[in-house]
Amino acid sequence: MKRSSGVLLHPTSLPGRYGIGEFSTQAYRFVDWLVSAGQTLWQVMPLGPTGFGDSPYQCFSAFAGNPLLISLDQLVAEGALDAAALDADALASVPAFPATRVDYGPVIEFKKKMLRRSYDVFAARAGSAQRADFAAFCDRNAAWLDDYALFIALKDAHNGNVWNTWEPAIARHETAAVREARAALREAVEAQAYYQYQFFRQWEALRAYANEKGVRVIGDIPIFVAFDSADAWSHRDEFYFDETLQPTVIAGVPPDYFSPTGQRWGNPLYRWDVMAARGYGWWIERCRAAFGLYDVLRIDHFRGFESYWEVPASEPTAMIGKWVKGPGLDLFRTIEGALGKLPIIAEDLGVITPEVEALRDQAGFPGMRVLQFAFVADTASAFLPHNYVPNTVAYVGTHDNDTTMGWWASLDAPTRAQVTDYTGTEGDDIAWDLIRSLSASVANTVILTMQDLLKLGGEARMNLPGRAGGNWGWRIQAKDMDQAVAARLRTLTATYGRNG
Repeated sequence: MKRSSGVLLHPTSLPGRYGIGEFSTQAYRFVDWLVSAGQTLWQVMPLGPTGFGDSPYQCFSAFAGNPLLISLDQLVAEGALDAAALDADALASVPAFPATRVDYGPVIEFKKKMLRRSYDVFAARAGSAQRADFAAFCDRNAAWLDDYALFIALKDAHNGNVWNTWEPAIARHETAAVREARAALREAVEAQAYYQYQFFRQWEALRAYANEKGVRVIGDIPIFVAFDSADAWSHRDEFYFDETLQPTVIAGVPPDYFSPTGQRWGNPLYRWDVMAARGYGWWIERCRAAFGLYDVLRIDHFRGFESYWEVPASEPTAMIGKWVKGPGLDLFRTIEGALGKLPIIAEDLGVITPEVEALRDQAGFPGMRVLQFAFVADTASAFLPHNYVPNTVAYVGTHDNDTTMGWWASLDAPTRAQVTDYTGTEGDDIAWDLIRSLSASVANTVILTMQDLLKLGGEARMNLPGRAGGNWGWRIQAKDMDQAVAARLRTLTATYGRNG
């Protein structure tokens, strides 16, 4: 990756009248704002359909898109949603959603209703050309779409219950049961496929617009998939499940910076031996699909490919567990053999060993550095900018960190002094002081959060790891795409040669 910089802003955080950011005119406006700020990268979090806790890292599919991101206004403009025919409780009278946070419950209820109306329009009125386009989309993506669409239709038919509580035959994904369920739920299955069709149409157009403007999209995939997902349901023999379809061991991390009891993620763990025997086919297709969405891919929890923290599913926390060897370089060599050399960023944070660093370097991936982690001991910290190497992606903080202003407010006096000594400032403009320190570093890539550019406090934090609810809700307002901020960032970017 050449010397450049960009901004981390998940699409759900964009402004708009429907309670959540969408692939709407505001998304295109944000791309224009990036260009005006001299940025050439836009980083997003996983774009999949969110499940537990509304987390983009706990999705119902590793392949599907989140229908909540579909722009309703664009559907109306294309005639795929007939606003004039809607009754008073629908699009013509949008609920009073909060402007600065996503209230997921009401948003999900509203948008599901609107998307279903759009499907009804399609089913009743679509012409032959659109039906052929939809059929071609379904054929191209059948390998994951067939199971995903049926999975969501079955969840709805079972009041949202987890797949391992369904009737035994369908819970075990038996061929006859799948065939019968697909026939019985034909309309619901087709509706879910239609939502994916609209998601991918809109996202691909938005990404193409960004690319035309010189902006590349950095996407994100978590190493693990959610237990309640189409992937775990349809590929259960590639995970550690017992005869009752319960996971026997789950993913997490031991006690760390974020939690004294560790983080018990709950994701089922892969049977890497089975995946290896199958030539890592699922992973190859996952990466192929990801690079259909993004230009660069960040893999969350990269260290788990070297060794991962295995927690017995019966444990209430992640304190008790063990390190188990992952697939290592064999996985990435196999993916490269199938897809070629890929632009991948390794999220190498957490308990990092020389073996993890060796895997990252052998694969040729840039690692990550987070400046908020730097001020803990002495000047030898690998997170301090003067210790970076060029093949690095540097952040002041990520979606898991507090905003810089929130972090600064939490520091004790000695640590504040360490920060101001390092930046050579008084700390009066600390967010931009740290942005400047990163920009001046040798790291090829710098990614900044919109919260830090706007100098927002801890109330704008995106995620607090270990907290079950209340995350992923922060949104900007239209006025936050400020041209004075863009001009300041553009000048800084040009000063340190990061304008591509």
